[in-house]
Amino acid sequence: MAMATVLSRAQHGMEAPQVRVEIDLGGGLPRFAIVGLAEAVVKESRDRVRAAITNCNFAWPEGRVTANLSPADLPKDGGRYDLPIALGILLASGQLPADSLRECEFYGELSLGGEVQSMQGVLLAAVAATRAKHSIFVPRANVAEAALVTGCRIAIASSLPDVVAHATGKAPLYFITGAAPDDEGRGLDADLCEVRGQETAKRALEIAAAGAHSLLFIGPPGTGKSMLAQRLPGLLPPMSEDEALEVAAVRSVARLPIDTSRWRTRPFRTPHHSASSVALVGGGSRPRPGEISLAHHGVLFLDELPEYERTALEVLREPLETGVITISRAAQQAEFPASFQFVAAMNPCPCGYLGDERGTCHCTSEQVRKYRNRLSGPLIDRLDLHVEVLRVPHEVLRADDAGAETSAVVAARVANTRQLQLKRQGCPNARLKGRDIERVCRPTARGRQLLDRASNKLGFSARAYHRVLKVARTIADLGGAPTVDTAHVSEAMMLRKLDRSPAGAGGDARSGAGERSPR
Repeated sequence: MAMATVLSRAQHGMEAPQVRVEIDLGGGLPRFAIVGLAEAVVKESRDRVRAAITNCNFAWPEGRVTANLSPADLPKDGGRYDLPIALGILLASGQLPADSLRECEFYGELSLGGEVQSMQGVLLAAVAATRAKHSIFVPRANVAEAALVTGCRIAIASSLPDVVAHATGKAPLYFITGAAPDDEGRGLDADLCEVRGQETAKRALEIAAAGAHSLLFIGPPGTGKSMLAQRLPGLLPPMSEDEALEVAAVRSVARLPIDTSRWRTRPFRTPHHSASSVALVGGGSRPRPGEISLAHHGVLFLDELPEYERTALEVLREPLETGVITISRAAQQAEFPASFQFVAAMNPCPCGYLGDERGTCHCTSEQVRKYRNRLSGPLIDRLDLHVEVLRVPHEVLRADDAGAETSAVVAARVANTRQLQLKRQGCPNARLKGRDIERVCRPTARGRQLLDRASNKLGFSARAYHRVLKVARTIADLGGAPTVDTAHVSEAMMLRKLDRSPAGAGGDARSGAGERSPR
């Protein structure tokens, strides 16, 4: 009898637990068995591995071959275990030196001719291997992805004979060391100076960027709601290396390409309103990340918000609070990060022209009520800013934009404000919890008096009350004020339109301030 062990890793949600590929060669009738909760694709490795070993002119051992993928209770899928299984068989049969594969991890699917094919989710494996101080052997197609991990020691495993030649010392493979791309996270084409007028909306956009607040734009068609939202990523600070690596890891798990030219640019996801709840939050028999996870550390923009299925919108409520999403299935459970900045846009009524000076609204009160009731009160409550975007006069549209602030100018103020918040409490204002809200956002006596009066009059929930406080704190930070005063509280409340409009959270369809009643 002979035994050997080769290291690899599984991919389970956003984790890469280590898998020990244990090979046992025993006597008896010839048989090749793979055990250890292996799915059908893994069990098919028997035919691929055997063909690859024999076609590469290596000897197939006599008798019984058993491959145990340990731990046995961890689900295994994909073809990533082909290479470690083949190497384990060669090691156990004495065709490789006993200690030639120590402190190394191996990944890749084998073709029948012995070539090593690409695999999914190598980035998570590279991160975990680097922490364990292991070198990794990956297919050529996956080298660029693995090289994103700073300090990762990587060798290209083009074929089974190449890896064997390295292990025997006949032709050692060249190792490269991973390093994060040198990218500052800018280079977006959309600039804030291209938006004419809309000073209130641009101010709200700056506040949202500075404090990582959620934002809803409300206005008639063609007023620039989508245009404003598309400029939010250009106002946000570039991601840190750790944040960029998390975003890239999510894309790797979702089997999407990674753009290294915009390594630190925050993601901007815009799913169509026909997207299902599974598409938004993730799911499937084998859980995969959805749009909210692909927007991790970035922006999720939902245009025409009431047109989404209500069930799809309701699943956003928990991730907006916690920053993670847990997907549970009968066979397994996976947790994906979902710390995104939520931005949405909607029309004030089904036809879109309620309150528009140049448009004629033909919606009845009942139609407006039903339209706005597509958004539940708890979801509206979780949005920090509700901003009206009105039509801009043609004279303003034709005006020269030479004096308008660019995204770079606003982004500099946002970056300074974010740094202040990180130094003070370790997170943006929007993510303050519990006692930290009272400690950081405590208003002056006059500011609290104003907020209390408005809360009683408008019927603020506790959540809305605290969100106004956090927005007011961001406004004070942008202005360099040490405390939250009445001006900051007042502006924060003025930027929550749906709290002032009876139709906002499911009441009557009467128009809000400055709106014209429907005919």
